[in-house]
Amino acid sequence: MQISSRFTIAVHILICIETFKNDYKVTSDFLASSVNVNPVVIRRLLQQLKKAGIVNVTRGSGGTDLEKPSDEITLLDVYNAVECVEEGELFHFHENPNPLCPVGKNIHSILDIRLKKIQEAMEREMNSVTIKDVMADTKKLITIC
Repeated sequence: MQISSRFTIAVHILICIETFKNDYKVTSDFLASSVNVNPVVIRRLLQQLKKAGIVNVTRGSGGTDLEKPSDEITLLDVYNAVECVEEGELFHFHENPNPLCPVGKNIHSILDIRLKKIQEAMEREMNSVTIKDVMADTKKLITIC
């Protein structure tokens, strides 16, 4: 199991928006140069973030800004906006364990509750960290450089 790079790219985008909003027009091309990906990737993520109410995108080359304050956007909000988790389940269970095998017929009852608790712990932690928190760490590192 691995969360895709969409999540970390989306956080990168939000940090760039906040860092550069007063100095530059923050466009998909501008963001792509920081993330070092094709602007199409950025545009797709911005669409997902906009749909979730996290960013505001001005058509054309108008730029992007946060739709709400950075202390109201959690990592869980970003994750939910850009990750394609089927039916809210982080862990995808293999489809057809062998019902004739003692492990196969019981694997769901063995793992389901544990995996649910792991996902809930991850979501609680992600919900406790805001973009403002990540920005504070970013500012510390930028002043060191």
